[in-house]
Amino acid sequence: MDSGLLILRLVAGLLVAGHGVQKVSFRLGGSGLAGGTEEFRRDEFRGGTFTAVAAGGSQIGAGLFLAAGLLTPAAAMAVMGVMTVAGSVKWHNGLWVQNDGYEYPLMLVIATAALALTGPGRWSLDQLLGLPKWPWWVSVAAIVIGPSSGLLTRMVLRRPSARSKKSKERTSHAEAAG
Repeated sequence: MDSGLLILRLVAGLLVAGHGVQKVSFRLGGSGLAGGTEEFRRDEFRGGTFTAVAAGGSQIGAGLFLAAGLLTPAAAMAVMGVMTVAGSVKWHNGLWVQNDGYEYPLMLVIATAALALTGPGRWSLDQLLGLPKWPWWVSVAAIVIGPSSGLLTRMVLRRPSARSKKSKERTSHAEAAG
């Protein structure tokens, strides 16, 4: 069981961290901070560079903590938050990744939720540092707070698209004329 948890933590955590590195640098095929900023603008986020740095930094930190098995429920919560944001951006494309859907972010949310529930296993920094097994309610709180914070972040940082602005203008013009 410990080997399986180690593999799951390493793969999920390092993929998330790598994704964050891509957002803020040219490493791992990233397009630099300017490219990360543009990606968030295309996805209708406010905040520009600040949003790209915050998201990239969150992904790097949470991914590395998860891979190391350090403060696992908190790391899982942060990964679930950023991956919920990613899934919300891709939601309109449907489930499957072939259509730029939310399948991949969903898998990372589920994998990290499982790690929050099971714990990091024996080969982890939590174990090495002698941290006690987290109470069940901490894991459940992480699973609720992570995705909820991601959805809240998306709502707060979302910029209305040109399409939704035009739709609102048409509605208000129709109401005024009616």
